[in-house]
Amino acid sequence: MYLLLRHRTQSNFQNLNSPPGERAGMSEANPFESLQEQVDDAAAHLDVESDVIERLKHPERVLEVNLSVEMDDGSIRRFRAFRSQFNGDRGPYKGGIRYHPNVSRDEVKALSGWMAYKCAIVDIPYGGGKGGIVVDPDEHSESELERLTRSFATELRPLVGPDRDIPAPDVNTGQREMNWFKDTYETLEDTTAPGVITGKALDTGGSEGRVEATGRSTMFAARDAFEYLGKDVADATVAVQGYGNAGSIAARLIEELGATVVAVSDSSGGVYDPDGLDARAVKTHKNETGSVAGYEGTEALSNEELLALDVDLLVPAALENAIDGDLAADVRADVIAEAANGPLTPEADDILTDRDVLVVPDILANAGGVTVSYFEWVQNRQRFSWSEARVNQELETVVTNAFDDLVDAYETHDLPNFRTAAYVVAIRRIVNAYTASGNWP
Repeated sequence: MYLLLRHRTQSNFQNLNSPPGERAGMSEANPFESLQEQVDDAAAHLDVESDVIERLKHPERVLEVNLSVEMDDGSIRRFRAFRSQFNGDRGPYKGGIRYHPNVSRDEVKALSGWMAYKCAIVDIPYGGGKGGIVVDPDEHSESELERLTRSFATELRPLVGPDRDIPAPDVNTGQREMNWFKDTYETLEDTTAPGVITGKALDTGGSEGRVEATGRSTMFAARDAFEYLGKDVADATVAVQGYGNAGSIAARLIEELGATVVAVSDSSGGVYDPDGLDARAVKTHKNETGSVAGYEGTEALSNEELLALDVDLLVPAALENAIDGDLAADVRADVIAEAANGPLTPEADDILTDRDVLVVPDILANAGGVTVSYFEWVQNRQRFSWSEARVNQELETVVTNAFDDLVDAYETHDLPNFRTAAYVVAIRRIVNAYTASGNWP
């Protein structure tokens, strides 16, 4: 028996002034409480003191700032922003910065915790961090976004650094924002420090393979999951919810393995063709029109309808809490590979576990981003660049080894599902690092 795991996802933009519980169209599951529940589930299978587990359920610090940024018309606008540093027992804090109207303190805390456990399951020497700004980037010009990014970088300057906290891209941020952040830090510190941030453009110290890394690890994880079940992913039908960077790349790479991608969606809706889509062509259509909707020769469907399609593999690649308990009852996929962070609520997790749906948890499936960020950081420290072939090969080794560690824990300890197994492995590694170092003061 292979079973389920536990997480959450939100997909609809909220009014900037509305509290997290009032966001239209999203589950009320609190992502931070969901993280803590996942830790408790795994801790029940570990011989670790309760006070140590309690320590691993809370961030070490959370910065909240108000950024006053000049708009193009000369007015000043205030933006709330956060940076959570969850755990540094295994190395510097590591995690992305997202720009989204739904960013909240609890969301950032949860994401930083998931990052800490993500780094531990793939065994890279980082802790967990995450940041975000409450903003809809579509409402602002490039110059306004640059001033916003540089303002946030200035506020984070005392907390970040190549050996302290290393941000990266996340939702609605990319190489452009990372380059602005790096330049701000280096200017204020009067130094050259490419390792202060990852996800940069190649010409400014970025790594080959970084853009595709999250989608690529999702592909590796899905492939390994099908092999574990004695199946071939080449025979699978696939639906992908969220056709941004991670979702579109995962779709293309899984398609290249021989699978048939029958449906994809974004915030504007989805498209379906039972005979199969061309993942590259759909991405080109989205780049040209702004949405996958209207792709020629397809049937329109909603995100909810896509998530309930009768497919072999479902890839949720949007935001937290995409699948709640009500929707989980309609999910018909055999395997779920979580390209998004927290796409399942705890209730959905329980329902899918009871139905024997195999879920590859996000802290493994989408760990390619942080893994190749680690490779980028290593290259920056060495002042030596790797080829794309080497990056992809090293990533495959990391993901495959982590999947094997997960399966070993799952089978050896008779655990209820793969998510619990992933957290058992991750918590044990963090606890070992903490115990070896001791508690100070």
